[in-house]
Amino acid sequence: MIPLPDDADLLADADAVARAAADRFVALCEASPEGAIAVCLSGGSTPKRLYALLARPEYADALPWARLHWFFGDDRHVPWDDPESNVRAAQDAFGDAPIPPGHLHPIPTGGALEADAATYESVLKAFYGAETLDPDRPLFDLVLLGLGEDGHTASLFPGKPAVEESGAWVAPVPEAGLAPFVPRITLTFPALASARHVLVLVTGASKRRPLERLADGEDLPAARIAGPVTWLLDRAAADA
Repeated sequence: MIPLPDDADLLADADAVARAAADRFVALCEASPEGAIAVCLSGGSTPKRLYALLARPEYADALPWARLHWFFGDDRHVPWDDPESNVRAAQDAFGDAPIPPGHLHPIPTGGALEADAATYESVLKAFYGAETLDPDRPLFDLVLLGLGEDGHTASLFPGKPAVEESGAWVAPVPEAGLAPFVPRITLTFPALASARHVLVLVTGASKRRPLERLADGEDLPAARIAGPVTWLLDRAAADA
């Protein structure tokens, strides 16, 4: 079996990973009895399972929807109704979940790439109420991330300038590292690390190789995930 990251939970399959993430999210909400709860969403098939699960009565009835605010860790620079959009994927998965108007905060994609990235950074700063991140006051209560076959996370691809960004909260990605090769907008590592908890969801045999490379100490973008991190992996990814 591939050596697992520190703070990793090994689960049977992708459905078990989604359920474990849902359980942890409910527990997080129960431990936050008042005020807004900010969640940073990820794209991908396993997060979609999670979002659909949260919309089912067994979880939906336990969540404080009026206090939940949903942001995005990255998205392709396409219209929100495009099949490649993470906004479209999340909305389809959430279905009829009772998300109040204005509580879903998509990354804008209707203008120039750099301008849309700057606009989303302004949205985050307005929600946070400050221009700089305070280590003692996280931006997000929960950040969801995945692991790409090349070791990327969010839209932070190996060798791309956004990986090294240390000042901005949001960065344009003119050229993606993997298909589909459309421009993207991503949160940067400083913004993603400003979280009370980070869950990295990794499922499927295609993730074995990047996990091996991480275990070997390669400086892949996913190796830079910081904060209070828990990795949730299935047996297909860990080759167990």
